[in-house]
Amino acid sequence: MQVILLERVAKLGQMGEVVDVKPGYARNFLLPQGKALTASKANIASFEAQKAQLEARNLETKKEAEALGEKLDGEQFIVIRSASDAGALYGSVTPRDAAEAATEAGFSLDKKQVALAAPIKDLGLHAVHVNLHPEVQVTINLNVARSEEEAELQASGKSIQELAAEAEAEAEFEIAELFDEIGAAASDDDDAPEAPAAEEEAAEDK
Repeated sequence: MQVILLERVAKLGQMGEVVDVKPGYARNFLLPQGKALTASKANIASFEAQKAQLEARNLETKKEAEALGEKLDGEQFIVIRSASDAGALYGSVTPRDAAEAATEAGFSLDKKQVALAAPIKDLGLHAVHVNLHPEVQVTINLNVARSEEEAELQASGKSIQELAAEAEAEAEFEIAELFDEIGAAASDDDDAPEAPAAEEEAAEDK
């Protein structure tokens, strides 16, 4: 199926190009989202008549996207989720979650703009691409953690494996200290004077 593109579409073509696409892709994505028109003579003529207006609108939205991109690029957003000790999430983080985290922080972002190849299923820092415009893409970082404190530690550069190892080492140290205290107490008992027993023997002799 042939369509004429009303804006640049990644891996497909530039505005004004007539390209071949699968009918399902055109019907389910390109046409309903206003990214293309079927390449009929009437639509091609209509595009040529509106080309200058479409290019001006595209340039305006691109400038707006670039302005937002300068603020958004490289930003880190915290997403709190439950997870196992190994770091596997009970569930996943989706484009909707990423968009909501950014929006809560004051950025206007739609889930359709978040380009996640697959849902995030592990704790840690994850780089995520955001398409603000067909010609403007930025990267944000999602800090997926079980708590705000854990997120701060991850942001400082510690992985979930390092945090787990530190927690395990701390637990082992506490156990070792407890055994040392028990051992010291037992040693004190062994060193205690046996005066009462000696006094008992003396009393029996009388």
